[in-house]
Amino acid sequence: MESIAHKIALKFTRVNFVPEKVTNRCYNRGNLVQIKSPTTTLTTPSSRNTPLFSPISVSKGAAGAGAGEEPELKTIPIGDPVSSVDMAPHDPILKDERIAGIASAIRVIPDFPKPGIMFQDITTLLLDPKAFKDTIDLFVERYKDKNISVVAGIEARGFIFGPPIALAIGAKFVPMRKPKKLPGEVISEEYSLEYGTDKMEMHVGAVQAGECALVVDDLIATGGTLTAAIRLLERVGVEVFECACVIELPELKGRERLGDKPLFVLVS
Repeated sequence: MESIAHKIALKFTRVNFVPEKVTNRCYNRGNLVQIKSPTTTLTTPSSRNTPLFSPISVSKGAAGAGAGEEPELKTIPIGDPVSSVDMAPHDPILKDERIAGIASAIRVIPDFPKPGIMFQDITTLLLDPKAFKDTIDLFVERYKDKNISVVAGIEARGFIFGPPIALAIGAKFVPMRKPKKLPGEVISEEYSLEYGTDKMEMHVGAVQAGECALVVDDLIATGGTLTAAIRLLERVGVEVFECACVIELPELKGRERLGDKPLFVLVS
């Protein structure tokens, strides 16, 4: 007979449960996570008939709370698709069943590359052919027949998602690279980092005035690189149709930095 601990371990494995060390939150990719504070105990459904993606309750005990007080309960959505503000409210992609598979294929690595960072690792998504194909298909379905002639991919992971999207919609792919990576004559755009600045470069002549571009990256955090890419393209007369990312970290408010430029993401 299986032990209770073994059953719980199996359930955590199946929902891709990832603890966050720094803030003591717990992420259940693609589902809802309930959080109580301030001390943590985990409870999971014990029935074999419980649906695979049932929420995990994370309750925090008596420390810091009065005797008999019920700690605060918060519910955080993880893995919901987020569209640009001008999308129709009933856009079918918002309910697309493929989103959950994409979200669950993304691994979260705590404290990488430094303490306090929850790294969104898309390499596990690339190892899942169905999830990877679904990711590309969702973007292609959105951007086909939109007269987009340029897909601009931001170094480095924008180079993974950008080319297959470009091929599928009949557009050219233009790499947006870090300084001194492109061999020909370049045009560059400087942007701010938390400490200091950096540059993004594009080959002169890669795009023409009047073309319509889609800017692609794997993730939007603060929005600095996407903003630089938009400015770089617009300086040479290209119209940026939209920015597209697989993942958004909404707490960093990168979307706000883009101003009125539309942003479309699959997992937030």
